[in-house]
Amino acid sequence: MRELSLHLLDIAENSLAAGGRNIEISVREDLIGNRLFLSVQDDGRGMDAETVSRVTDPFVTSRTTRKVGLGLPLLKEAAEACDGYLCITSIPRQGTQVEVEFQHDHIDRMPLGDIASTWLALLVSSPDIHWTFQYRVNQADYTFDDLAIKPELEGIPLCEPAVLAFLREQLTEGIASLHQALPLPAGSDLTL
Repeated sequence: MRELSLHLLDIAENSLAAGGRNIEISVREDLIGNRLFLSVQDDGRGMDAETVSRVTDPFVTSRTTRKVGLGLPLLKEAAEACDGYLCITSIPRQGTQVEVEFQHDHIDRMPLGDIASTWLALLVSSPDIHWTFQYRVNQADYTFDDLAIKPELEGIPLCEPAVLAFLREQLTEGIASLHQALPLPAGSDLTL
């Protein structure tokens, strides 16, 4: 995977496979501290300590379609190569949280990718799940909680073209507004 958004998609799909009904995905850019944090938390089956210790082994997977699981091992390796880490916290029958951190400006850090499209794909492909998406840049925060919109649709499917367009606009503009609100560096002559 060449973008971090695809890793988030992979982890969220693992949350769905584990029976998660409430899934929260967070992205936090700490530009002052030069850190990038990603997190996926679910209320699925969870894992025991032994399983957690093995999930970053590429030759351990619960999938039946192949004998290797490369998502978490590659993400862990990428984080460690960028002065970061991957941490998995899980409690059986309560859920799992996967956290990953990178040095934000590290030359080897893969791009974040299209987070809004990733979130939209998850929301539309699993409409019965309660999704919460949070994006934070320094102290500015954008949160999208699908519980605020689903009742308003009154049975209109999320894949309805007008609904898709509205959701894409909400997610894209919400994330973009965080970067637009950043103060310009001293001495900058950037004109918009």
